[in-house]
Amino acid sequence: MSGRTDPHRVDSLPGPEVALLRAVHDALDLPLPGLTDADERAYARLLAHRARDARVILAGILDDGHEAGRAALSLRAWVDREPVTYTPWIKGGGVR
Repeated sequence: MSGRTDPHRVDSLPGPEVALLRAVHDALDLPLPGLTDADERAYARLLAHRARDARVILAGILDDGHEAGRAALSLRAWVDREPVTYTPWIKGGGVR
């Protein structure tokens, strides 16, 4: 590309925006639940909470002009307060 950055690649974005994209991805990238109903309910509840948190963060940026880097840090802090507590599914054995 003769030294030019491809505007469609993530590495062409400013650092704070990349951090925000990674934070949203990581917040929603939950391990699949184990085979019990309780694990499936806990997974669904956590995914719903994290999706809500991501929507709130994105609305703050899009609607209120919040700064992307600080928003990414906030989302990561919120995610840290609600860790995975269910048993994740593992290939070949179903549950750990």
